[in-house]
Amino acid sequence: MIATAMLISAPMALPTAAIAQEFPLVAGDYSDVGGIFVKDGGTLKYAMHLAGDWKKNQEFAKSQGWITDYKIYVNENPRDGEPNVYLVTTFASLPDAAETERRGKVYEAWVKTTNAQRDAASGNRAEYRTIKSSMLLREYKVR
Repeated sequence: MIATAMLISAPMALPTAAIAQEFPLVAGDYSDVGGIFVKDGGTLKYAMHLAGDWKKNQEFAKSQGWITDYKIYVNENPRDGEPNVYLVTTFASLPDAAETERRGKVYEAWVKTTNAQRDAASGNRAEYRTIKSSMLLREYKVR
């Protein structure tokens, strides 16, 4: 929101001579950042999930061109209550409603599980992890 306001208002704040100049930043890819708190004793179970099903799903999305990259970051010095794992998925653009529906059908055919089965598996992970935050960031590059 602040970045959008900055980009919209920036030309208004510039002197007339500077308005002819291009804005020095250009929009890039999006990154979805999920903040996860892994409970004591759950590190191995969650690492196994990330190295297994999570990676398999990310690789499928990458093979379809839906994402460009994915990474796991560990917060080495978390404060009380902060996530200790961040899952980052990068993609070029947000799909519209029709594309989202199409991707859902392609994914369901590939994964061969029902929504109920996937929901139950996600719920089972609650025994050792809690989703603490979610952010959608957009990279801006200097021209």
